[in-house]
Amino acid sequence: MYITQGLHRHLQARPHATAIRYLGRGITYAEFGDRVARLAGALKKLGVNSGDRVAMLSSNSLRYIEYYQAVPWADAVVNPVNYRWSAAEIIYSLDDSQTSVLLVDDNYKDLAQRIVAESKTVRVLIYAGDGDAPEGTLSYEQLIADNEPVEDARRGGDALLGIFYTGGTTGFPKGVMLSHNNVAFSSLASQQLGRCTASTRFLHSMPMFHLADFAAMVSLFSSGGTHVVLPAFSPQAVLEAIHNEKIDEILLAPTMIQMLLDWREATPVAQDYDLSSLARVGYGASPIPPALLERACTMFPKAGFVQGYGMTELAPVATCLTAEYHTPEHHISGKMYSAGKPYACVEVRIVDGQDREVPRGTVGEIVVRGPNVMLGYWNKPEATAEALRGGWMHTGDGGYMDEDGFLYVCDRLKDMIVSGGENVYSAEVETAIASHPAVAISAVIGIPSDRWGETVHAVVILKPGHVACADGIVAHCRERIAGYKVPRSVEFRDALPLSNVGKVLKTELRKPFWEGRRRGIS
Repeated sequence: MYITQGLHRHLQARPHATAIRYLGRGITYAEFGDRVARLAGALKKLGVNSGDRVAMLSSNSLRYIEYYQAVPWADAVVNPVNYRWSAAEIIYSLDDSQTSVLLVDDNYKDLAQRIVAESKTVRVLIYAGDGDAPEGTLSYEQLIADNEPVEDARRGGDALLGIFYTGGTTGFPKGVMLSHNNVAFSSLASQQLGRCTASTRFLHSMPMFHLADFAAMVSLFSSGGTHVVLPAFSPQAVLEAIHNEKIDEILLAPTMIQMLLDWREATPVAQDYDLSSLARVGYGASPIPPALLERACTMFPKAGFVQGYGMTELAPVATCLTAEYHTPEHHISGKMYSAGKPYACVEVRIVDGQDREVPRGTVGEIVVRGPNVMLGYWNKPEATAEALRGGWMHTGDGGYMDEDGFLYVCDRLKDMIVSGGENVYSAEVETAIASHPAVAISAVIGIPSDRWGETVHAVVILKPGHVACADGIVAHCRERIAGYKVPRSVEFRDALPLSNVGKVLKTELRKPFWEGRRRGIS
């Protein structure tokens, strides 16, 4: 399999169908395919050879989607850059992967000048913006205009598709190597579950450098639907796009859903948006509090909710909780709050510290085996061997499986709190806190305790216009979870530190408490 197969299919069968809508303008599959083939020709003329790495530092755009198709078309390897990283982290990822060409848009053209000046490997900077190309850069649009289309190399199979760097918040990031087969398989598995058809209008609001959005992109090319692109996520932009573009599918992180709900409830004009076209809401990246999921189902009553659990190393999904389990019946059964069952052809186990499978209902580490599992970490053979020991991807997530094969994710193992010899999973405490009527979202961490080793600390964000006190939060939790799990301290904040896809950065929350102390997690 190769990643450009979907595009070829629709170039042949539906060349005049709309492929992409961006900033109110549409482009057909025929127009898009021609631009992709010309950009691939330009890259080859610039000296990009088979397997060379080509990076992009940009907000979401039509050109970003062209990049994802043109680079493999030119027989090269994609390296999408996390624009939230520091310059040092970006330069590290580019040099570590020996990236030679960098595409950059208007938002990051100044940063790119520093990157190119300090990078040891980047030799060509392409300006993928709308103005005149800055000095020292090549114009993206001029390259397309000046170059003839070339034949697709049809790079595929187990060949390297891309290096997707992950991490970077506690140290230098690791490059996850994914093959064409890895990502194409995930696309086919999602199709098997009914995701994306030729009539789908999918809204790209997650950052395109993130694998979750790229995987959705590949699925949409397989089906022939229409990509509707937002430059960046904002609650107003998303709701306006659903209203104006008649969006029927979207992918969001739980924190994004939270922001949508809060903004709509606080903004009278938002009630005028027609959201009835939305038929499917995909969510993932972190567990969703039950109270938030229930609010979201009320906001989008006609939409089927689908959860995907996985990670970049799994291209990116391992299990899926489909729409039929988001019902009152499965609210009662508890399956509505599971991560679902494994994708087709994917095996999932729960194991102990010696990699032995544990009994159903017992918490252990989630491990995964299947055609979606990464090739390994770029230039990190020891980390690869550790993660893939025994042929299974060790996720670092704690969870358990019920008798029906549904997976329940408890916590990142490194986020587990050990208090007085008892294991406390922060997600369980956060679920209890989330059911408080005044709470919008919370994050639970372990902080140092001379007596207990660690105690449970909650950082709470309140809903606009609501009030609560620390004692009230503690009392609310005490009615719902065991005493040793109840927060011993509570602080209120206006916002939580978030990653590029809306994951709470607990490392940042823990840092001031553990400065100068030894702790076995990072």
